[in-house]
Amino acid sequence: MVTTWLLILGCVIGAADPFSFRIETLRFHLDRLNAIEVSTEFQVEKDGRLQALRDLLNQPVQNEAELEERYNALDAARSWLLEHAVERPSRAEAVFRELDTGWMATNGVLRLELNRNDFSLTLSDNTAAWRFLPGEDRDVVFQDAAFGLQSANKIEVTAFHPGYGAGMQVHLTEFPPKPDFSLWLTFQLVGSEMVMDLAVQPDLSGLQYIDWPKAIQTDNQPAEIAVIPRMQGMLLPGNWEHPLNAEELFNSRSFYMPWWGHLRGGSGILAIVETPDDAGGVYRHPAGGPTRVAPRWYASLGTLRYARTIRYVLQPEATHVSLAKRYRRAVIERGDFVSLKEKAVRNPALNEVIGRPVIHHGSLYHFVAQSSLFNKKIIEANHQLQTFDQLADILREYKKAGIDSAYVHLDGWGFYGYDSGHPDPLPVGFEQGGWAGLRRYADTCRELGYFFAIHDNYRDFYLNALSYDDRMTVTRLDGSREEHSTWCGGPQTILNPRFAPEYVRRNHDLFAQHGISVRGTYIDVFSVVPLEESAVPGMPLTRSDCARYRRQCFEILRARGYVVSSEEGTDYLAPVLDLVHHAPYATYPRIGGGDACGIPVPLFNLVYHDALLIPWEMGNDGGWGIPKGDSGQLHCLLNAGLPYVYGVDPEAVKRVNEAADLARHCAFSEMVSHEFLGNDYRKQRTVFSDGTEVTVNFSDGTYTIHYP
Repeated sequence: MVTTWLLILGCVIGAADPFSFRIETLRFHLDRLNAIEVSTEFQVEKDGRLQALRDLLNQPVQNEAELEERYNALDAARSWLLEHAVERPSRAEAVFRELDTGWMATNGVLRLELNRNDFSLTLSDNTAAWRFLPGEDRDVVFQDAAFGLQSANKIEVTAFHPGYGAGMQVHLTEFPPKPDFSLWLTFQLVGSEMVMDLAVQPDLSGLQYIDWPKAIQTDNQPAEIAVIPRMQGMLLPGNWEHPLNAEELFNSRSFYMPWWGHLRGGSGILAIVETPDDAGGVYRHPAGGPTRVAPRWYASLGTLRYARTIRYVLQPEATHVSLAKRYRRAVIERGDFVSLKEKAVRNPALNEVIGRPVIHHGSLYHFVAQSSLFNKKIIEANHQLQTFDQLADILREYKKAGIDSAYVHLDGWGFYGYDSGHPDPLPVGFEQGGWAGLRRYADTCRELGYFFAIHDNYRDFYLNALSYDDRMTVTRLDGSREEHSTWCGGPQTILNPRFAPEYVRRNHDLFAQHGISVRGTYIDVFSVVPLEESAVPGMPLTRSDCARYRRQCFEILRARGYVVSSEEGTDYLAPVLDLVHHAPYATYPRIGGGDACGIPVPLFNLVYHDALLIPWEMGNDGGWGIPKGDSGQLHCLLNAGLPYVYGVDPEAVKRVNEAADLARHCAFSEMVSHEFLGNDYRKQRTVFSDGTEVTVNFSDGTYTIHYP
């Protein structure tokens, strides 16, 4: 194409009038200049300028200089037209000003003030002002020093106005304990949202964490409500009578998701941590309140390594639902929302799990004497065994009772039994029935129309594992490692996730070689234990590396057609998991049962209901993750979750099948709303995107399900 054009141009240049073709090109550009609209006051001048250009282009051209003169006249006219166009590129409104008390920036929607004396922030719109607590003397913590931001001897604050917003940049230097330490804070006001970046330069070693910005100042009033994704989620009124505290990385029970919010007088503010791998949250709620929630930026292998980002979103009319939905939007925008529909397209086997109740079986649990759970009073309780054939008979009883289909999860199949010997649990245990017995159990599942999955573990590194090696452990910077002896297998530490994928391949190759039709795998604790780092010489691992290797384990199995699952609902694994075995509510004094932590609300399901399958306990009064006095069945229905099978009597089977039918109907539907019907929080309603409504009353145990 280019060659043809050059040939034509060459012919024209060689013709009698070598400039005619080039003048025609300029006339075309002149015609297009007429499309540039100017305001009425400049229309006459525009017409005159364009007519003068037409006249100029009609005059003969004798040489290159005259052609250049015409081009320059055309270009000058274009510049004038663009300068006076009715619509021109513009920047967002931006004002920056130094005040007596500090510095201020506004974009016309939000106003941000930074106090020079105590480094408190105030972020406001025309409906509410949110004041952040002042800095403290431990905003920045090193192994050998700690200091506050206000201790910097040199503070430089300048305007920072990208085209889409307003803001300021703060540079803090000359901290007495660390004179080489330099901290940058960059604030951007974008519409009704503030984005803050925190970075250091140079990146000094020995850093532990940075606690800034501080928590938003709140009161201990019942209408001052914190919204926290502690497990499934909770609302914490400012005057809540019980204390509640946490300091933990995100993707943990303290924070299933990296966000939180506050509601006050109809207005709300949402905090979204956009760099969550090495970040966490701290919340403090003494008995009677108030509640303080703030981010914590943890070092990665002793340094900050990269800029950290948090976004604050102001909502004039806010609820816990609107905050959760804004976070769902963030997940979608960053490309991390993968719906169950999409997952089922990639792996059609997932369709065989949709709407199926969950049967949890265990074969062998053997507690060694070193285990802290070892039963010293009833010694024989330390060895609990049901053979694979006995468990297969139980499955047949479920089928006869009316559980027509189910997802079956099997524990305790390994050489030593449950939670022992990992990541070397094979061959299959002889006592349970060996390879042949497990093959019969898997075949029984297939014959009954049940979906067979196994429990597995690639984090716990037991000292009785055949391949135990200190160099393969998660090791801290000081050379120490986590060691405990809680579970069945006794002494253990943590496997560096760098090595987990190869163990996954090896173990599941062995299942295939022995003809065991495993169709799903649950990898224990990956989706509840926060990301880990390791400083073993020659094998460093960051938390981001940890996330990558954990995800890779699931992807290896998905590539084999497995349905993949893990323990609880966490944000970073939601794109790759099909199912988590729990995502219930936090209770105290222990997770195994007790009173609710705050007011339970389904924050996780408001974000991820149509992306993850979640089973629920079906008891009538509390349970694992179910507050005392609450019906697990009602929580299951309210969340349209999968039910756990908990009995074979006709009434239990009826309740399980009803919940499974609802879960099947709503599996691909977003939970669009959750509301309290009354002031005692006992009557609640959820609505799904297909129009299904579920209303439950925890006071009297009643419920209604309305299908569209």
